[in-house]
This record gives sequence, C-alpha cells and structure tokens, in this order.
Amino acid sequence: MELFTLLYILPVAFILDLVLGDPQYSHHPIRYMGKAVETLEPSFRKWASEWRLPLSARLSISGILFAISLILCAYGFALMLMTIARMINPVMGTVVEILLIYSCISARSLEDAAAEVYEVFKQKKLQETKKKLALIVGRDVERLSEDGITRATVETVAENLVDGVISPLFFAAVGGAPLAIAYKMINTLDSMVGYKNETYKDFGKAAARIDDIVNFIPARLSIPVISLAAQILSGRGADALKTAIREGRHHSSPNAGYPEAAFAGTLEVRLGGPNYYHGNFVSKPYIGTEFGEANIRHIRKACDLMMLSSFLWLLVLVIAQFSLLIAL
Repeated sequence: MELFTLLYILPVAFILDLVLGDPQYSHHPIRYMGKAVETLEPSFRKWASEWRLPLSARLSISGILFAISLILCAYGFALMLMTIARMINPVMGTVVEILLIYSCISARSLEDAAAEVYEVFKQKKLQETKKKLALIVGRDVERLSEDGITRATVETVAENLVDGVISPLFFAAVGGAPLAIAYKMINTLDSMVGYKNETYKDFGKAAARIDDIVNFIPARLSIPVISLAAQILSGRGADALKTAIREGRHHSSPNAGYPEAAFAGTLEVRLGGPNYYHGNFVSKPYIGTEFGEANIRHIRKACDLMMLSSFLWLLVLVIAQFSLLIAL
C-alpha cells in the first residue's frame, strides 16, 4: 500500500464504521470467516483421525495446520481481491481496501452493544439485561449480580477495544487490508475454537496461542492511548497507567488484563474476579483491588473512554505514517 494512500484509507474506514456500524448482511467478511471455521473443522479432525499418533498429538498438529491454513487463505483472498480490483481500476482497488479494513473495525458495534445493555439495565429489566449481555460476553450471565453485570460490560468494552479497534488498525497500518483480514481470521478462530475445554484444549490450542502472540504488542500499546484518553476525560491518566502496569498481568489472558486494568484505574472500579463459564467456576483475581464495585454509570463512561481511545489511536497511526512519509 502506498503511504499517501494510507493517510486517508484508515480514517475513511474508521469513519465508515462510526457512521454505518457493523451491518448485518450475509456477505460480511467476518461471517464468511466464521462459516469457513465451522465448515472445515470436521474435515481437519477427520484427517487427523487417520494419523498413527497419540490423540492429543493428532489434535494439536491438525489444529496448527487448521489455523495456519485459514489465516493464509484469508490473507491470500484479501490480497487477490485487491489485486483484481486494482487491475480493473486503481480507484476501485482503493475502495475495496477501505471496505475490507472497515469490515475489521467494530468501535460502533461495540458501543451499540454496550448501550443496549445500559438502556435495559437502566429500566431495571434484569432478565432482558442478561439476555443482551449474553450476546457480548462468554461468561454465564444468569448468576451475575448487578455489580457483575456492570463489570462484565465494562470488561468486554475494554478487551474489545483491542480486538475490535487497536489491533485491526495496527495491522492495517503495517500491512494493509490483507494483514487486517488475516488478523480478524485469527480473532475469529480464537473466539470459535480457542477454548480450554475437552473439545478444544488440544485442537484449539494453536488458534489461542496465535491470538495471544498477535495481540501482544497492540494490547500494550493500548495502555498509553487509554491513559491519554483518561487524562482528557477525567484527569485520571496517571491512575490508568499505574493500574495497568501494576495489575495488567493479573489475568488469565496475557493481553486482556492490560486494557481492563487501564479502564479500572480510569473509572475507579474493581474488575475481574471469579465467574462461571459454561457451568464451571473459574477463579480469577480482581483488577483494581483498591476501587469499589461497579454501577450502571460505569458502562457509559467505559463507552466514552473506548471511543476517545479509538480516535486517539487512529490519530497516532496517521501521524506515524505521515512522519514516515516525510522521512522517506
């Protein structure tokens, strides 16, 4: 991708996300990714069943091949689509790249999903609130208290700031739409097979590890961005930074704890803690241990923090690209 083009492709893709959100249509690239994972998983498992290896080894190796194959296919398909479009017309190539990157960003849909939880929660419709929440979190929602509902919402906003904005824009800036699409395939694989249960503990291990690796840098880059947004919104930038550095590692995920801790420090709220997942009790440490319980107001504040952090991250990337262009 040419640097001059980069200067406006990322902002236009981001603006499209803010204006249009995440349209629910059958030809969305992420839907195709999910369908590919769902369709090809049985084939790779069947293929592995023919190998003369221990079951765990068979599943682990087939899981590696499964993940790598889908990631490379996603990258190759995006690259092919852009190449064909550019051969027809350079402007068409640019439009295709913008649309592909736009499909990888989910700031608007994340805010909308959290806002839906907020609106029904505000009306004290607890069961409806839990139904809305179940659409965006992996934990069991039926056991959650009001504090638990708010914590879950704030945590998913914080974590998905990285998954849905920071990382896609980062990889789009580094390698254009093909790399952003490859990242979303990694993210999709992790969300569908990256579990530690009996079904996926071996087969999904590669997908989960790859997701951890690719999010390692973006998750940590999110700390100063969130801290700057916190300083602008509430003057709590130093608290966000300190909490992220001190408690970001107190999470089962090597990455999710950092944005969550930065949010905890900004909002002065305790996040994390034990929860039930698929009926199983999972003990987790709290993040932001010195802060109090969450309440409904924290949901709106978390959304504001997420959106401003997204704007600031986009600005950082555009400035970095412009600086590189000037240097060259």
